[in-house]
Amino acid sequence: MSREAGQKRFRDPRLRRGFGGRNRCGGNCNRLKIILQPEPLAGRRLTAICHRCCHLSTVLLINAPEIRFSASHSFQIAFLCVFSFYIMTSTQARQENPSVRVIMIGAHPDDCELKGGGTAAIFSGMGYAVKFVSVTNGDAGHQSERGEKLAARRLAEACEAGKRLGITYDVLNNHDGQLQPTLDVRFQLIREIRAWQADIVIAHRPNDYHPDHRYTAILVQDAAYMVAVPNIMPEVPALKKNPVFLYFQDFFQRPNPFRPDIAVDITDVFEQKIAAIDAHESQMYEWLPWIGHYTDQVPQHRNDRIKWLKETRTITIAEDVRSSLAKWYGHKKATEVKQAEVFEICEYGSQPDEREVRRLFPMLG
Repeated sequence: MSREAGQKRFRDPRLRRGFGGRNRCGGNCNRLKIILQPEPLAGRRLTAICHRCCHLSTVLLINAPEIRFSASHSFQIAFLCVFSFYIMTSTQARQENPSVRVIMIGAHPDDCELKGGGTAAIFSGMGYAVKFVSVTNGDAGHQSERGEKLAARRLAEACEAGKRLGITYDVLNNHDGQLQPTLDVRFQLIREIRAWQADIVIAHRPNDYHPDHRYTAILVQDAAYMVAVPNIMPEVPALKKNPVFLYFQDFFQRPNPFRPDIAVDITDVFEQKIAAIDAHESQMYEWLPWIGHYTDQVPQHRNDRIKWLKETRTITIAEDVRSSLAKWYGHKKATEVKQAEVFEICEYGSQPDEREVRRLFPMLG
């Protein structure tokens, strides 16, 4: 396949038809243009990337008649036969072991990476569908940049972070620092959760230092029941089963401390998580050091920065977290875990028992 052919623009036949017969992004952002680029790890596919919400979809070469194989005709037939067998066996496997669909919702681009990037990497590596949603566009989080320019930069960083984790990333167009728990934003999140057909929804707890974090938590809580109510937003089919809602870990004690119900060993994917966090250069190396008064500690060279992130973003595993790890992995394995992410089960939504938790989190034990 020529480089020129790989850069052509196509209409993915799986994209939904929008108003006026125009193609719309499968990520529900209403962006009309989809650019297809060669997927580096799978030479026989093209990946459609929405440049607004980073929604990814894959187009097979056999569905793109404008691209011609450079191989011989017999090779094409052999390839299609093998590929057809692969599709049939993969479909059967998915039917026997239906994958879990996960959506993590943070207030800003970078929140989900910091709180759940390792778990997302594990799910993604297992072939499960994972989406990050940022409720605001991040247009206030910088000491010298602002507005649309900053929002565009943060969107690009989110896209890169999503690529490094192998996930889909949506950034909603609500102003940073001005979020309110309104009906409009609640409907935005109901749409996101329903469209993703989520089994697991993870977000902030409502007690937090940042108002955007608190209101994101409230918005998700308010959506927790409504995602299953058909008469609310009937244009988007309601979920037949309420998802399991979880909280990201935090260290706030009032009115109640975080409870480590589910602990995930992310030791093997910690570097991948760090790589995703590193994509948010405006935050990790500029804004957060400035507002936190530690700009003098930020290294200048990339390798030093990665090392610095590993050191500063490592959270000491507390005794209660270690106990949760022992519950899910056994005592011997728990003592070996170096990096973990922890989640609390929200009282809203489905209430999973231990068996259901293990089904939803098959990496446990």
